[in-house]
Amino acid sequence: MEEESLENGNINSHLLADVDGEAESESSATFILVFSTFIAVCGSYVFGTCLGYYSPAGIGIRDDLDLSESEYALFGSIMTVGAMIGAIISGKTSEIIGRRGAMGISELFCLIGWLSILFSKVFSVLLSFLMGFSSKFILLIGCGIGLLSYVVPVYIAEITPKNLRGGFSSVHQFMITLGSAMTYFIGTAVTWRTLALIGIIPCLVQLVGLLIIPESPRWLAKIGREKDCEAVLQRLRGESANISEEATEITDYIQNLKQLPEDRILDLFQRIYARSLMVGVALMLMQQFGGVNGIELYSSSIFEAAGFSAKVGITAMAIVQIPMTILGILLMDKSGRRPLLLSSSVGTFIGSLLAGVSFSLQDHQLWKKVTPVLVFVGILVYSGSFGLGLAGIPWLIMSEIFPINIKDSAGSFVSLVNWSSSWIVTFIFNFLLERSPAGTFFIFSSISGLTVLFVAKIVPETKGRTLEQIQSVMNPLTARR
Repeated sequence: MEEESLENGNINSHLLADVDGEAESESSATFILVFSTFIAVCGSYVFGTCLGYYSPAGIGIRDDLDLSESEYALFGSIMTVGAMIGAIISGKTSEIIGRRGAMGISELFCLIGWLSILFSKVFSVLLSFLMGFSSKFILLIGCGIGLLSYVVPVYIAEITPKNLRGGFSSVHQFMITLGSAMTYFIGTAVTWRTLALIGIIPCLVQLVGLLIIPESPRWLAKIGREKDCEAVLQRLRGESANISEEATEITDYIQNLKQLPEDRILDLFQRIYARSLMVGVALMLMQQFGGVNGIELYSSSIFEAAGFSAKVGITAMAIVQIPMTILGILLMDKSGRRPLLLSSSVGTFIGSLLAGVSFSLQDHQLWKKVTPVLVFVGILVYSGSFGLGLAGIPWLIMSEIFPINIKDSAGSFVSLVNWSSSWIVTFIFNFLLERSPAGTFFIFSSISGLTVLFVAKIVPETKGRTLEQIQSVMNPLTARR
């Protein structure tokens, strides 16, 4: 795996480009570059639709399939289990069969999963069998998005020139948000099976497009296909572009990579990497245990428990997420990581605290006409604030704080921590909500409060620093080697 695979595996990875301040030639955005990026981010959109599916579809699934609370919780969380598996195999898969091949397998998983959901109630006699059958294929959807969450940003980073990498990489997180928001919005107007049918469309678009777009030139160079690498670079940069310098840089990088020791998971737990590991893992744990996937997955249930219209609430969530994500992208270069993370964490703290207080007032039969609106406002504040920073910055910081010799293992391990935490939250959230809505949100507000303190005291500001400078702060022993 290459150095930039993790450095650019996030919406904000463009901040890593040109950190050393060296001059470089400007490259233009050719048609094939734009088209290849569009096909790649169709996978990001699929990722978003999968994340956003269960919130608008949840009530219909539970009623039509007559699921108990435990069955519904399992049904909703099993996709996250698949994502954990996908995250574990993502790096090795994309290395063995290439970036296009990994995206293709991902989409096949998602396509089969959507079809199994779509036809899960065609034959009522086989309902019980098909439910088990569908659950297995929902696991496949999870594997698909686990792969997509890694390989899409890697592919974009490896086909774009340095001067354009920032803008192109930003499209990945934006399309995830757009896919989730559009699924929220469309799901308020159609049935859960129709929503699954709509989810098939971007899968097919990417599968067809993968037959046209080129493979990553960096991956081609790594497997010894230097001539194919140069041909693809020429196609991406334009027939008149001079690619000799870039091709040489890629070749030199591959040669240097071969001289490094083999990346092993056990190397992560050495004392010299302790601070990097603590920051990377803690940010992922706080991101997930702050409740984001539970709130998004069961937002319709939250609004119903509060006595507020689920359709209005879900639609408003869809509307507020997009501009807040765009705002976070625009502010990243100017404000830095820590200020945005702090603002985002304070916002999620206020949003979840407001929702918790509102449910507590309902429990005591106080302010009955006002509390549903307060819950609605709290959820919107939480959702918008999360998109501002917590959604993407932990992944960016993770890509910056680990030295190159352990980045492969670090990426897999931290991704596994993230998806494992997500599974725990999505599985227990519905039980917590049924038992005590107020207590559930007070727990989330407490974790958001801890996140504020952790970011303020421990997380370094990496904006404007080279990777070597970051290592001198985070892992000084490795910097001296």
